Amino acid sequence: MQCLNSAPCSLLALSVVVALASLWICRAEVGGFTACSQFFYNKIPPTGLGSDGTAQICQRYWNRYHFASLYDRRRRTPLYSAYIFSPEGGTRPKINWMYEPQLAYSKAGPDMMPFPRGPIDQNVVESQAVILDYTNSSYTRGHLNPSLHHSDVGDKNATFTLTNIVPQKEGSNDGPWADFEGQTSNLLTKHCEKEAYIVTGVIPYETDRWIKHDRVAIPEYLWSAYCCPSYKVENVPITNLTLLGLSTLAAIGRNDPNSTEEIVPIDKKKGKRWRGYDVRQMSLKTLEMYLKQRYGSAISIFDNGCSP
Repeated sequence: MQCLNSAPCSLLALSVVVALASLWICRAEVGGFTACSQFFYNKIPPTGLGSDGTAQICQRYWNRYHFASLYDRRRRTPLYSAYIFSPEGGTRPKINWMYEPQLAYSKAGPDMMPFPRGPIDQNVVESQAVILDYTNSSYTRGHLNPSLHHSDVGDKNATFTLTNIVPQKEGSNDGPWADFEGQTSNLLTKHCEKEAYIVTGVIPYETDRWIKHDRVAIPEYLWSAYCCPSYKVENVPITNLTLLGLSTLAAIGRNDPNSTEEIVPIDKKKGKRWRGYDVRQMSLKTLEMYLKQRYGSAISIFDNGCSP
C-alpha cells in the first residue's frame, strides 16, 4: 500500500492496531485466564489441574467478568470455578440457564448466553452440557460457584451457566454441602477483613461415570477451599480456632453414598435423606494431598499456600 500523505497512513495503521486489540479483548473469554486473573490469589490459578482437553473460561455476563472456570471439554463439566466471596445479599435469582458460546464457536460473542426455547445448535450440544442432559437424570444441577456467596445481582446471575455446574445428588446439594456453603459464608463474613478467594471443584471417579449416555461425567466428590490473607480472630473462643481454619480452610464432600470412607467417613447417625453425603473439613495441604492421589500430579490451589 502506498500513501502520499503520512498522516492518513498513521491513522490507518492506528485503526488496524485498535481493531486487532479489540478483537483480542473480545476473544479472550475462552482460552486463557489473563482477562480474569483477579479471581485468583496473587493472580495465579491453581496448578496441576487440567490437560489438553480443558478450556480456561473467563465467565463474562452483562459485559463484565464475574469468575473463572476450568472446563473439561471431554467430561462436559468444570474441574473448578474460582471467585471472590462477598457477603450474601438478596435472594436466589430466577434466571434462565446459560451456556458458553465460545466453546461452540471460537468467534462467538464474549458473553454467556441463555439457552434458546427451541432447538439448540448442534455445535453447542457437542461442546458442552445442555439442559436436557440433567432432565430426568436423578442428579441436580450443582453450582461450584454458588449464588449465595455473592451480593451483587450480576455476580449471582452469572453463576447460572452450565459451565459452572456439575451433576450433584440432591442429598448433597440440599444437605451437608449446602450447610458447608452456609458455614463458609458465615465464617468469611465475620472474620475475613479483605478479599476472600474461593476455589471449588470436583474429584472424578477413577473410572468415569456418566449421565445420559456418556454425555456428562458425574463427580465422586466435590471439594472447596478458601484463602483469606487478612483473617481476624479477635474475640473468638480458643476451642473454635480449629473450625475457623485461620487464613485457609478446605473440605471434601461426598456425592455418592456408596463410595468408600477413606477420604470422607459416613456419619451413621444422620437421617436417611442426608446419610452418605457427608462433608469433611480439612487443611489445605490435606486437600491437595487427596487431589494429587486422584489426578496423579502435584496440586497447588493457592499461590504459596495463601501465605501473605
